[in-house]
Amino acid sequence: MADLSFYVSPLSEEIREEGRAEGRAAGRAEGRAENILIVLGARRIDVARATREKITTCRDPERLRGWLLRSAVVATAEEIFGEDAPSEQ
Repeated sequence: MADLSFYVSPLSEEIREEGRAEGRAAGRAEGRAENILIVLGARRIDVARATREKITTCRDPERLRGWLLRSAVVATAEEIFGEDAPSEQ
């Protein structure tokens, strides 16, 4: 019979918890990216493919939060990036 003690050990629980935390963070990032696009869409602001991709691939929750706040007041989608503008990269 196989030794299954690892699956109930504190180490395995720690690994599972890290995975759950990473999953929650990824979900929050996806949600914020979606919210940015919703706000821009509601404001009838066109979003170029490159801009949409930059938004949806970002995984930094604080950066996404800043972009979300800016999305409520900018005139163009690219302005949400501030100093992170695509043309500057």
